[in-house]
Order: sequence, then C-alpha cells, then structure tokens
Amino acid sequence: MLPADLHTHTEFSWDTATGDMEGSCARAVELGLPAIAFTEHTDFVTWHVNPATLPDRMRRHITDDAWLAPPPLDVDGYLEAVDRCRAKFPSLRIITGVELGEPHWFPAQAGSLLAAAPFERVIGSLHSIAVAGRHRLVEDEFELRGIPAVLREYFAEAIRMILACDTFCALTHLDYPVRYLPAGAPFAITDYEEEIRAVLRALAGTGRALEVNTRRGPEPEFVRWWREEGGRAVCFGSDAHRPDLVATRFAEAAAMVEAAGFRPGRHPYDHWLI
Repeated sequence: MLPADLHTHTEFSWDTATGDMEGSCARAVELGLPAIAFTEHTDFVTWHVNPATLPDRMRRHITDDAWLAPPPLDVDGYLEAVDRCRAKFPSLRIITGVELGEPHWFPAQAGSLLAAAPFERVIGSLHSIAVAGRHRLVEDEFELRGIPAVLREYFAEAIRMILACDTFCALTHLDYPVRYLPAGAPFAITDYEEEIRAVLRALAGTGRALEVNTRRGPEPEFVRWWREEGGRAVCFGSDAHRPDLVATRFAEAAAMVEAAGFRPGRHPYDHWLI
C-alpha cells in the first residue's frame, strides 16, 4: 500500500488552473491510497513580482503596480466540496487542510483562519524572502542576488518561521527554491548541508514532522540528515496541482524513507515514525 498523500491542491488553490477535487479523489482510489489531504494554499503575503516570469494562471492576481495579491481561500465552498467528495468516495479517507504560507509573518490572520474552520491538517511553507522591506518570491531573486545568497537567506528564514510559529504540524518542500534555479546553474545540495541541517535541527526540536515532498523527486540527503539531527516523524506529499500527479513517485519515496529507519504509524494516514 502506498502512503497517504497529505499534501495536494485542487481548484480551491489560487495558483492552479488544473485542480480538480473529484478528479484527485478518483485518482487516489485508482491508486489504492488510504487517504488524501487537500491542503489548499492560504497566503496572506503580497509579493512584488516581475509579471513576465509568472505563468498565466497567476497573472490574473497581479495588481496594476506589479504586486501579486493572492485571493482568500473560499472556505465555505471548499468544505462543501469536501462533503460532496466524502459522499461520492466513501472508501477514501478525505482530510481537510491548508498550506499556510509564511505564517510567522501573519500570525493574526493565520490564527483567525484556523479558528474559523475545522481543518484537520495544517502544513507550513515558505516561498519568500524579505528584501528591503518587500516580500519577494525566491525565484525572482536568483538573478539579482546570486544562488548562494538567496538559498542561505531562504534557509535562515525557514528557521525563523519554525521557531516563531507553532500552528503547523509539518514543514513542506524545504527544497522549494531548488525547483526554480536558473537553467544550467551549477548546484549541489551538499554545498548547503550546514544550513539545511540547521533547519532540520530546529524543526526536530519542536517535535514536528518533515514532509517528503515528491514534486522534484525524493531527496535522500534530506531524510538522512533529518534523522541524524533528531527528526522522529515524516509524512509524504506530492504537492499535486492536478489529479494525475497525486502520489507521484510515492513508491520510491516510501522505500527511501523505510531504508532510513522510519516505519508506518498505527493508521495508514499517520506520520511515519522512528
């Protein structure tokens, strides 16, 4: 049995034009997944962006003065869709959730959202760094500041988020900036081992889980360093923004995590533990 996919997105995430909750449920059933969590994007930040670098699906949220302003999550519509899918797919455990972006910068807004709805799963993410008082997407900074400076600032900000915010149960896609490295740029994850280990050590100290995000492919160094720094729990997330990507590379990821000494929890949708 594949692990539960505890990080997916549907039409309720503002950054996707291909999300489909019912389609993702059907795909999960087809794959034999025990559970799926719909962790929709919830971002309170506005980013100063270069519109030319953004895909069409995101440009509709750009203001006239080049700020990207994500819309609020349609909580009522989302929960109604979850109820419909639970009725249509009774054999699949469907878990409600959100992906909180940069929650340490917006504690009041994040707290209000979580108090307003019965979200079962909350994951924390970082897509940004702060530059001269402005929030900038990581991918927009590489050409301006260079890869080493941006990556080191990203990992330092991840530590600040972990230590300042306790509202999320797992940290997702720590490799996020690596997705957007300039084409052909020289890069080795081991060049940033010290910085990544510091993030993992901070996360382990809070007792939370590290998500094995399979969008790029499982990163074996992350899992090995996580265990060596005291990490006790992992979970799996495809970060799928369309149904056919649900549980992508999960067999490979599960084998890698098991080889590192983690085992499934009591329930098939639980975190894997040492």
